Amino acid sequence: MPADLPKRILIGRALRSDKLGETLLPKRIALPVFASDALSSVAYAPEEILLTLSVAGVSALHFSWQIGIVVAVVMLAVVASYRQNVHAYPSGGGDYEVATVNHGPNSGLVVASALMVDYVLTVAVSTTSGVANVVSAVPSLRGHELGLSVLVVVLLMGMNLRGVRESGSAFAVPTYAFMVGVVGMVLYGAFRYFGLGQDMHAESAAFHLEALPGDDSLAGFAMVFLLLKAFSSGCAALTGVEAISNGVPAFRKPKSKNAATTLLMMATIAVVMFMGIIWLARLTGVQMAEEDHQLVGAPADYHQKTALAQISEAVFSNFTPGFYFVAAVTGLILVLAANTAFNGFPVLGSILAQDRYLPRQLHTRGDRLAFSNGIILLALVAILFIISFDADPTRLIQLYIVGVFVAFNMSQSGMIRHWTRLLRTETDPKVRAHMQRSRAINTFGLVMTMAVLIVVLATKISHAWIAIAAMVVLFVMMKAIRRHYDRVSRELVAAEEADDVVMPTRVHGIVLVSKLHKPALRALAYARLARSHTLEAVTVNVDPADTAALRREWDERGIEVPLKVLDSPYREITGPVLEYVKNLRRNSPRDVVSVYIPEYVVGHWYEHLLHNQSALRLKGRLLFKPGVMVTSVPWQLESSERRKPQKAWSAPGAVRRGEPRRQPARASADSTSASADTGKDASQ
Repeated sequence: MPADLPKRILIGRALRSDKLGETLLPKRIALPVFASDALSSVAYAPEEILLTLSVAGVSALHFSWQIGIVVAVVMLAVVASYRQNVHAYPSGGGDYEVATVNHGPNSGLVVASALMVDYVLTVAVSTTSGVANVVSAVPSLRGHELGLSVLVVVLLMGMNLRGVRESGSAFAVPTYAFMVGVVGMVLYGAFRYFGLGQDMHAESAAFHLEALPGDDSLAGFAMVFLLLKAFSSGCAALTGVEAISNGVPAFRKPKSKNAATTLLMMATIAVVMFMGIIWLARLTGVQMAEEDHQLVGAPADYHQKTALAQISEAVFSNFTPGFYFVAAVTGLILVLAANTAFNGFPVLGSILAQDRYLPRQLHTRGDRLAFSNGIILLALVAILFIISFDADPTRLIQLYIVGVFVAFNMSQSGMIRHWTRLLRTETDPKVRAHMQRSRAINTFGLVMTMAVLIVVLATKISHAWIAIAAMVVLFVMMKAIRRHYDRVSRELVAAEEADDVVMPTRVHGIVLVSKLHKPALRALAYARLARSHTLEAVTVNVDPADTAALRREWDERGIEVPLKVLDSPYREITGPVLEYVKNLRRNSPRDVVSVYIPEYVVGHWYEHLLHNQSALRLKGRLLFKPGVMVTSVPWQLESSERRKPQKAWSAPGAVRRGEPRRQPARASADSTSASADTGKDASQ
């Protein structure tokens, strides 16, 4: 039985790198993949408006449709703005790329921090809300909300580890079913009211909603504040809009056009559903109360249903299957809405890792060509939030919205700068007119999102500070990671010429390299001293761009050691090297193969997390091969030297005259260096 059989059963067979194009999404699959969060929010955003207005009693509920219109206008403005983004920045960086290019790296990190917090909260809020709906329908599950929420996150993680296309196909049916259910409910309600002249009454319409006690002298100011708070709560309907701009690379070609079309489809459907629910809520007389004693006339054992449940029950009072269908697909879509974050977070994490703000492991695609490490990280952090807040969606949702509107504002202001910069040099009247129109759209979007952010901060700061604190922590952490990688790169940068001339020797030697930095050149120099019969450098082609750059630098330096490139269609390092060594032994059984592995040593435990351990895995496999000798050539970084000074040692001619002295430990076959990097992340 293959050793990786359980893994293959869970996530499927590994896919070759050249199959990446087959995982790209058509619009019909991309819509449920990237828009499920934005679409599902219409299930609770109208309810949040009604709950907030209920503080002032039944007299304030008639403001719900005006607030709904303003929220819809903001949504359309944001979507129109993001359609400009996907055309101008189709690489998938989304808000992060726009802010970084137009405002600088620090602004980009602010956006990235906000989006990452928002993605985590999307998973936490969506899963706990979905579980809460299920528990409401099945009371016997009460008390198990925490365990069920964690289980749902784990299941979503497993489905996404199987690949974007497979998870999208699995989630497409529930998402489309939710659209059909809600839009069908709105149309059926309109038919009963306008066509048949029938009245529809929600169960809460029979009760009397009283205002909470307050200071009448501040009634005017309090009402304005209440309306603003209701508006900010309703803006939860906008969460998830940015996911498409962050996921453009996952679309089929033409990527930008398909992404823009999907954005428009999502906005149209979401606005119709959102306004339809608010209209039906007013038509059926739904009343939501923040506190039980507000509903006068309700039985003592009365449990308040969600607004959507009350509406569907009233609309489908003469067609019970319709009510159960809407209830089922609503609970399901709230859970599956987390899938938007599982597609957006890993892509953003990969881009940040490529820019050296997050560990390089997040840039690596897994067996199914998905960013597996990012998917797992998102699931773990979301579970941590769920446990910390005891799977309570009411508490978690208060942290929502802030992050996404910070990203909205930075993105729109960045796009205004983008168009302004291009207009300075563009002379074609038609192109200039198009740019000016796009800038006007982004300006209007900025005004809308800035107003919302101010309102959200003013009305929800008592809860929003937790999300803001999380953003600050992420920002500081990413800056620290970038400083570490920059410091390592400076220390490892290779000299303009090789440290020594490699002479032919009597042993067949292989020096593993990923790029020409000092550890690699030191390993080449040390291999010469071993007097191999033949000597060659070997690299594994995980990233074609990195491999091409290595070839060019190799030729430019005129290194006499031949460079052999091993193909790796599954992005694996260990397997190709083991197979190559095995072939050498098979062709010449009496020869000894000596493998030299350049590696560097770090001094702090947390630095280990920022570098892969491919060399350690490779050494562990090679040491069991007969006739194969493994030699580590460590290069100590300054952090390790500060923690544990070593006696100076260097191979003859290995350090150029005038270079700062380094103190690498003596190379040995059983080296136990703290960190080993033979993959494409070695000097990052």
